[in-house]
Amino acid sequence: MIFSYNWIQSFFTEKLPKPQALAELLELHSFEVKETKKIGRDFSLDIDIMPNRPDCFSHLGIARECSAILGLKTKNNQPKIVSEFSFKNLKKKSNLISVEIKDQNDCFRYTGAFVGGISVGFSPKWMQQRLSVCNIQPINGIVDVANYTMLETGQPIHIFDYDKIAGKKIVVRRARKNEKISALDGKEYSLDQDILVISDEKQPLAIAGIKGGNIAAIDEKTKNIFIESATFDPLVIRKASYKLKLKTDASLRFEHGLDYNMTESAINKAISFVKKTSSKDAKIFKIDIFEKCPPKKIIKLDFNFAEKLLGVKISPKNTENILKTLGIKVFKKTNSTFDLEIPFERGDLCLPSDIAEEIIRIYGLERIKPTLPLGVLVPPQKNDELFWENQVKNSLKEMNFFEIYNYSFIKKNDGKNYFSLVELENPASEQFQYLRPTLLTGLIENLKINTPNYKEIKIFELEKVFQKSISGEIFEKKMLSGLIWEKGAKKGRLENEFAHIKGILDTLLNNLGISDYYFNEYKPNPSEMKLSFWDKNRVAEISLMSGKKIGFLGAISLDILGGYKIEEPVMAFDIDFEKLWTECSEECEYRPASNYPCAIRDIAVLVPRETKIGEVLNAIQKAGGEKIRDVDLFDFYEGSQIPQGKKNLAFHIIFQSDDKTLSGKEVDSLHKKIIGFLEKKEGWAVRK
Repeated sequence: MIFSYNWIQSFFTEKLPKPQALAELLELHSFEVKETKKIGRDFSLDIDIMPNRPDCFSHLGIARECSAILGLKTKNNQPKIVSEFSFKNLKKKSNLISVEIKDQNDCFRYTGAFVGGISVGFSPKWMQQRLSVCNIQPINGIVDVANYTMLETGQPIHIFDYDKIAGKKIVVRRARKNEKISALDGKEYSLDQDILVISDEKQPLAIAGIKGGNIAAIDEKTKNIFIESATFDPLVIRKASYKLKLKTDASLRFEHGLDYNMTESAINKAISFVKKTSSKDAKIFKIDIFEKCPPKKIIKLDFNFAEKLLGVKISPKNTENILKTLGIKVFKKTNSTFDLEIPFERGDLCLPSDIAEEIIRIYGLERIKPTLPLGVLVPPQKNDELFWENQVKNSLKEMNFFEIYNYSFIKKNDGKNYFSLVELENPASEQFQYLRPTLLTGLIENLKINTPNYKEIKIFELEKVFQKSISGEIFEKKMLSGLIWEKGAKKGRLENEFAHIKGILDTLLNNLGISDYYFNEYKPNPSEMKLSFWDKNRVAEISLMSGKKIGFLGAISLDILGGYKIEEPVMAFDIDFEKLWTECSEECEYRPASNYPCAIRDIAVLVPRETKIGEVLNAIQKAGGEKIRDVDLFDFYEGSQIPQGKKNLAFHIIFQSDDKTLSGKEVDSLHKKIIGFLEKKEGWAVRK
């Protein structure tokens, strides 16, 4: 908003600081000044007034701010206008003009003045110069008075040609349906019942608080005028301005709410300017209509509260002086409190904290001495879930996995294998219609996109999934899922791939301090899915010795991969992270490496094709006992050289003792024991 430096100076007897210095003071204590610019013998100040300070949408308001900052007194520029006067109501009608307000909720106060016997000419040069500095084009002595009064007081006024008012009656009412008005900007506006108008007995003369009409416009023949100064409901003006797409200087001020006490002082200003510019002997008649004064706003300020809030102690005397410069009256004092009466124009002051803020901005924020904060810094409580989440991510990244972040939303086709999906009420699109029930669909989609560009892909995601129980209850849980893929891998080598991902899970669980786990047969729950994600012959459940089942690993079903047009086998794991992290431990049991050498024996077992590798591993471990240090699958064969319906599994068995060197006889004895145990299984045979 543009202000004239000379105009602000006119409110003071003492000299103000130079424009740039004044701008710096305003920035320190009140508002940002975007620019100061020299215009002739004056300067313009472009001040960014905050929306909660409509009292400063005027030169008077900025002068009050300067007065508070500098401690200077402002002049009493309020003229006294003597006239025939009707206060609060117009039951005693005048022969000159009458005013009717249809709804007092639309118009809180209406002050009007008839001024007769004028001549329309040019306004004084000083007035034209100040208007020009504020980017207002001078027009004539009467219109310029209306603009000048608004810029000085902040109260918009409108001046009608009195002789063009039909029936000499002003009516403040809502517009009628399909009613129109031709405005001063040359445009015609269609009105409705949401728009407030100023009307005579026949038609609208102005859009209330926004724009005047052509019907009663001032021209060079005007001899008598009627000046309007009113306070309208801000919400009504804002809605009308938005509906008409018409924003004016007047509507800006009315939308933010005005002090209705300004209507009379603004109209007195306007009358005094008219008498100076158009006629010294003009006949004057004033009207003032309002129901009642709003209650005074009282706020109690506690010194201890203010000191605690601001971090600085300001003496009661200094506080009272600051409040006085702001126009805030102290009407009751105690040793620790002030009872304050807030001026009507300061609608932004509602709480003791608002008063404290006013005090400190005038006192000066730069005067607050910096001090170190006092208090005990308490370290935050450890978040175990977050800690183990980071441990999991770091472990997988060390094994060359890349972390993936997918959307939590999927299209229906991605969740077609689930009976119950959680559907969004207002999805952004069909691609985001449901919440994901598993992380694997997103990971497989990532795999599909990236297979043309890589020879090997190892990815994982640790995030929440959303599922619906059989009873219809919706729940969410955090899952850890990952997969590995290699270009050109053969489907017949799945056992090697299974051993690979099993080794990854072994390393991960050991890094998390979990040792009491085992892999067991897994059968997908038919109630959960229509079609299993997993190859039924190559999937294992991850269980703990306590009986808790935490997840599973294995090969993704060929039917699933076919839907994504992925030809190579894909191994994956899917773990309930909420169950996993509660079993993690930072306490690791140290097991020293044995000082005695190990012995390795190989064994090849012919088993039915549906036999799971885990079954064979568990059988070998059980038969060999504690002298077996490790068992590794190193070969898998289902070719034509073995009987149909069979497969050959070859293992390295590592024997080692912690207290002695195992002799050849001891190792051979253990090996024979394992062979005998395996051959007792129906359909199993150890190849010699």
